[in-house]
Amino acid sequence: MSNKPRTALAVAGLSLGTSLNPLNSSMIAVALVVLRTDFGLDVATVTWVITAFYLTSAAGQPLMGRLADRFGPRRLFNFGMVLVAVTCALAPFAPNFALLCVARAVMALGTATAYPSAVVIVGALARTANVKSTRPLGRIQMANTSAAAVGPVVGGLLVSLVGWQALFMINVPLSLAALLIVRKYAPIDEDRERGSAAELLRDSDIPGILGFIGSLTLVMMALLNVLPDARWWLLAGGTVLAALFVWRELKFSPPFLDLRLLGRNRPLLLVYLGFAVFNGIYYFAFFGLPQLLQEAAGYDPGVVGLLMLPLAAMSVIATPFAVRAIDRFRVRRVLIAGVLFLVAAAGAMWLLTASFAIPLVLLLTALMGIPWSVVSIASSQGMYVSTQPHERGVAAGIFQTCRYLGAITATVMIGIFYGSGVNQANWGLMVLTMLVLGAVAFGVTLLWRERK
Repeated sequence: MSNKPRTALAVAGLSLGTSLNPLNSSMIAVALVVLRTDFGLDVATVTWVITAFYLTSAAGQPLMGRLADRFGPRRLFNFGMVLVAVTCALAPFAPNFALLCVARAVMALGTATAYPSAVVIVGALARTANVKSTRPLGRIQMANTSAAAVGPVVGGLLVSLVGWQALFMINVPLSLAALLIVRKYAPIDEDRERGSAAELLRDSDIPGILGFIGSLTLVMMALLNVLPDARWWLLAGGTVLAALFVWRELKFSPPFLDLRLLGRNRPLLLVYLGFAVFNGIYYFAFFGLPQLLQEAAGYDPGVVGLLMLPLAAMSVIATPFAVRAIDRFRVRRVLIAGVLFLVAAAGAMWLLTASFAIPLVLLLTALMGIPWSVVSIASSQGMYVSTQPHERGVAAGIFQTCRYLGAITATVMIGIFYGSGVNQANWGLMVLTMLVLGAVAFGVTLLWRERK
């Protein structure tokens, strides 16, 4: 088989694997009521099945990226898919809710291996097939975008036809298929670090890894308010751990995260900041709009799911055009155009303060799908060109963590705005906030330059 068909099949496997994380982060939302009934839980407790996945994914992605850089992305991808398959085969038999949350966390860790590994593998694939990296990255990003958007629809069908157990079982064939495809068609890992277990352990900066994961987890738990009585203690503990982490990384060699190198890489920092702000804007609409349509407009949840489908459809349609535009006009111009379109689409959401007409809602969700696709792929390519090949695994992991930070920030702010009621007036305040964040994203984008 020639290089191009092999590359296409490898990208298909990588895309399938990377789609599992966003798919599982979104489709679980439709199972919360069923889980509450089956396990006899209250509203606050059942949300841990979401929180466990979010926390593990956000904290685990940079670590998985670091491991991909050190020991080989193909090897790590395959390990992650095996971990997902085994965990999801056992999870439906969990005897209690606590073990189910543990299974969700382990599944999140397995799926967290996929995107950082895929970004590293893309470099080898692009060189082998003599194609630009934008095309395979675009396909991978399209899979991520589509999976997150259609997750609630897929989850709703699985739960209604089979039960919550199907949300785990569906991952077994998907992860095994991704494993087999990547194992057969992705390039063999180049030589990575070798040495005794003691040497590898000594050079792994375990305290730095634990400090990073611990500080990020504590801060996100405070933001999500998972322990209301200890919120400020969690925030203080996370801040202290973050300070210790910085102190450790500046002294240790080789560090888990080279903060000096990261500090000198202004383009990469701007990509991270812009992507986090962008996701904050997007998830305002993705999480806030369905609540508005259900509670203020009175639409049935099934109807709301269908009203959100144009977002996924337009993101899939727009991605190939975004890839071609990047090849022709380069990353910065496409990124600027995408952010401007995002601000326009967010501003158009103001129309919902006057009407909930179905054609209007369909138009607005379709409009939001275009910048979601364009900015996502342009930011992903911006991250790629802002890093050296040996840094791309951990860089991709932090990139994904920025997605979660944006989503979590949006979730917290939605709770604040909707605290006095889910209505059109409070939606209008959220739209104003989206526009302010859009202005910040635009300013960050203007500052970004492709790294020489």
